[in-house]
Amino acid sequence: MSSVSAYRMDNESINEEHKPYNPTEDAAALERPFSERLKENMKIKVLESSESEMTFDLTGVDASVANAFRRIMISEVPTVAIEDVYIEMNSSIIHDEVLAHRLGLVPVAVDPRRFELRSDSGDANSANTLVFSLDVTYERVAGQADTTPLPGGGTAPVTMPVYARHLEWCPQGDQEATFGAGGVRPAYEDILLAKLRPGQSIKLEAHCCKGVGKDHAKFSPVATASYRLMPAIELKAPLSRDDAQALVNLCPMKVFDIEDLGKGKGPKGKGVGMGVVVARPRDCTVCRECIRLEGWRDQVRLARVPDHFIFKVESVGMLSPRDIVKESFRILKDKCDTFLEILDGSSNGAEGATADDDDDDVAAMLS
Repeated sequence: MSSVSAYRMDNESINEEHKPYNPTEDAAALERPFSERLKENMKIKVLESSESEMTFDLTGVDASVANAFRRIMISEVPTVAIEDVYIEMNSSIIHDEVLAHRLGLVPVAVDPRRFELRSDSGDANSANTLVFSLDVTYERVAGQADTTPLPGGGTAPVTMPVYARHLEWCPQGDQEATFGAGGVRPAYEDILLAKLRPGQSIKLEAHCCKGVGKDHAKFSPVATASYRLMPAIELKAPLSRDDAQALVNLCPMKVFDIEDLGKGKGPKGKGVGMGVVVARPRDCTVCRECIRLEGWRDQVRLARVPDHFIFKVESVGMLSPRDIVKESFRILKDKCDTFLEILDGSSNGAEGATADDDDDDVAAMLS
């Protein structure tokens, strides 16, 4: 019990502070509409971008807005995935339901905006369904051995891997004209689906539909969508050469460097010579190694910028990270528009709508 109490006291003494509260400035700012403050202060800066990953800064917003974007990316950006699997033959060792589940998790590289949502009672058609077929057989060859030797000794069964590349797209209606002959495919062709022994086969038809991650994780377009607050590191006083080198050595992320601070950058414009600088604040993980030893808390202040979020988005392959981010902003905007329409009573076009109907709609949205 004493160790827990000691840890809590030590943790409270660490200088992790958020933006100081100024009653005068904050009261004046809150008098302005939130939408105006958001439009004026919110900024996005892309730091790194590739086909699979994207890192960007989101500034001028609070945690509620940042987390709304993150949750929308994970669970509300629509994609297309395999939903129904019709198995005609499966003599492999993998069970039908396991095979169907593995097929559902294969990301399909196709623009979901070109498809309609299929209702539970609606019929499948070319506007809401994609069809893939899988017909693979490992033909038994006369005299073929059942095992193969391993390099380190021993043997292994002879098998034929079945990959996502074996899925063949079967265009329906005008889909071939819309997407082209090779326009729809699995995002990664080397995903292993099953292994066949000689004489075994798999024959099935898989139907894809449009959905969102909150219905099933297979529709989520991101592997990770995370953010962290921008670290803010302040050196409270100039350090001696020995202390500067000690601080550089303390940091496992190599955030600090020793540089020539130059003339005029010290107290009262005096030259300070060599000194320590915060060279890479983004690399800081706030591990507290630089202030863990006695005496360093008076030299270094650790904090976080409360309205500066560093986002990292990793795509599964259905959509590019840029498309995922843009779609999440569009979805949040549509949510706000819908909410305002409900509050104004303009979303219910039926004649005779009452205030109670609007109250019910608002309550449903907030539930």
